[in-house]
Amino acid sequence: MTPLSAPTTDLSRRLLENLNTAVLLFDPQLHLSYLNPAAEVLLAASARQAHGLGLKDLFGNHQELIESCQRALDDNHPFTERDITLSLPSGYTITVDCTVTPLNETKRNMELLIEVLRVDHHRRIVREESLLAQHHASRAVIRGLAHEIKNPLGGLRGAAQLLERELADESLKEYTGIIIGEADRLQALVNRMLGPNTLPQRRMINIHLVVERVRTLAVAEAPPGVKIIRNYDPSIPDFEADPDQLIQAVLNIVRNALQAVGEKGEIVLRTRSIRQATIGHHRYKLAVRIDVIDNGPGIPPEMVENIFFPMVTGRPDGTGLGLPIAQDLVNQHRGLIECTSEPGKTVFSLLLPLENHHEQS
Repeated sequence: MTPLSAPTTDLSRRLLENLNTAVLLFDPQLHLSYLNPAAEVLLAASARQAHGLGLKDLFGNHQELIESCQRALDDNHPFTERDITLSLPSGYTITVDCTVTPLNETKRNMELLIEVLRVDHHRRIVREESLLAQHHASRAVIRGLAHEIKNPLGGLRGAAQLLERELADESLKEYTGIIIGEADRLQALVNRMLGPNTLPQRRMINIHLVVERVRTLAVAEAPPGVKIIRNYDPSIPDFEADPDQLIQAVLNIVRNALQAVGEKGEIVLRTRSIRQATIGHHRYKLAVRIDVIDNGPGIPPEMVENIFFPMVTGRPDGTGLGLPIAQDLVNQHRGLIECTSEPGKTVFSLLLPLENHHEQS
C-alpha cells in the first residue's frame, strides 16, 4: 500500500481531498505526518499547523484511545471504537466513530492510519433543518399578524389625528397625542418583527472587515471589565455579501453576549473556514463560520431551542427581536445561525457559504 503521506496519483489525492471522513496518518512515534482536508476541518487547523503534532496533543483528553493506538501499533492489530467523545485543541467537543489501522509495509516503517467519522454530524443536520423550518414558520405567522395589526392600527392613528383637529380644548390634545405616539410605537415594533424588507446589496467583501467593524462598536459599548478577543483565520477568501446586513447580524449577537457577561467577562470573536459544509439541505465546498463565544452564565436549556422565535427573551427589558432578525439576515445569504450553551460557555455560530453554487446533500 502506498504511504498516504505522499499520494502518487491525482486520483488518490482527489479521493482523499473529497472524503467527508477525517483521515490522519501517524509515524512510529505517533506524530502526525498527513491529514486530509476533512481532518483539517475537524481539528480546525491547517495541515501546516498540525503537521508533527503528537497524538496526545490532538486527543489528549482520551487517554484510553491513545493507549489503544499505541497497542495497535505495537501488536499490528486494527480496532474500531464507537461513540467516543473527543475534546479537540480548538475547544470543540465532538462524538465520533474511530477506526485505527496499522500500516506495516515494512517493519522499520510502521505507520498508523486513523479514520474519524463524526456521528453527531447527522444530528447537526437535523437540528439545522429544524432551525430553518422554525424560522420559516415564525416568519409566516409574523407576516400574517402584521397584516392584521397594521390595518386597524392605521385607522386608529388616523382617527386620533382627525379628533385632535376638532378639539377646541388644547389640554385634551395630550390624550390624542398619547394615542398617536403609542400607535407609532406599535407600528415600529411590527416593522422590527418583520425584519429587513430589502434584498441584500451584494459585493465582494472580506469577512474580517465585518467582524472588525462589529468589534469596534462592541468595544465602545462594553464596560471596562469586559475583554473582546480576536481569533481570526486570515486565509478565508473574499466572497459576495451585503456587509451592512452581516454587520447588523453579528452585532445583534455580540450585544447579547455583552448583556450576558455583564460588567466583567470575556467575548471571543473567532473565524474559521469549513470545507464540505452542510447548511440546511445544501452542501457547499467551502463556508465560513463566525463564532461569538462568551463566558457568561449560559442560556437555560429550555430556552435554547426557542431563542430564534420573536419575543423570546431572558431579559425583562428585552424585545426578543435581535436574534430572529439576525437569523433572517443570515438566511438571506443562504446561511444559518446555531447556538450551543452551557454555564460559562455560550457559542453562537454563523455559517455562511463562500460560493453561489451548492450540491444537494
